Amino acid sequence: MSPIIEQYILEAVKSFDTISEERKSVLKKISAYVQKKVSEGKAAELIYICTHNSRRSHLGQIWAKVAATYYGFNNVETYSGGTEATAFNPNAIKAIETIGFTVTNEDGKPNAVYSVQFGDAKIVIECFSKKYDDKANPKQGFCAVMTCTEADGACPYIDGAEVRVSTPYNDPKAFDETPHQDAKYLERSKQIATECLYVFSQIN
Repeated sequence: MSPIIEQYILEAVKSFDTISEERKSVLKKISAYVQKKVSEGKAAELIYICTHNSRRSHLGQIWAKVAATYYGFNNVETYSGGTEATAFNPNAIKAIETIGFTVTNEDGKPNAVYSVQFGDAKIVIECFSKKYDDKANPKQGFCAVMTCTEADGACPYIDGAEVRVSTPYNDPKAFDETPHQDAKYLERSKQIATECLYVFSQIN
C-alpha cells in the first residue's frame, strides 16, 4: 500500500468516533455479512449501488477494497452499479488521484474502464459505470450497499442479494462547477473511506 494512502487511512481511523451510534449499527450489518463469509471460508462480495454509478458507488467500491486489504481480508471482492449506466465522474476521479491513487484509462470511450491502484501492483480495481445487475457483477450471495436514497427507493428488491444495507451519502454532484466542488468531493471520499474502514475494523 502506498505510504500516502496508508497515512490517509491512519487519519481516517482516528475519525471513527465521529460516526454516530445509529450509523455504526447499520455499518455493522455489512461487517456481519463479511464475518459470516470469512468464517465459512467463502468470498465476501460487496456491490455499492447508487443511481448513476458515477460517484458515491465508485468511492464505496474503491474504499471497501482498500479497507479490506488494510485489515488483511484478501477474500473480499468489491463492485459497483447503478439503476442506470453513465460514466465514472471526472470529479470523483480527480478526488481519488488527489488522495494518492493511481488511475489509468486506455480505452478512451465515453463510459471508459478505469484501473485504480493504491500501491499494490497485484490489486487493480476496475471501475466503469454499469447497471447493478451487469454481467460484471456477482449474481448471488452478495451484500448490496445502497449509497443513495434515490437508488434505495428505485430498487426495492435486488435479485440475488443475501444482505441489503442502506448507507446513503449526500451527493457531491450538488457542488459541481462551484468553488466548493473539489473540497466536497474530498469530503465525501473521506466519509466513505472512514465508514468502510470502520466496517472492516469490526471483523475478526
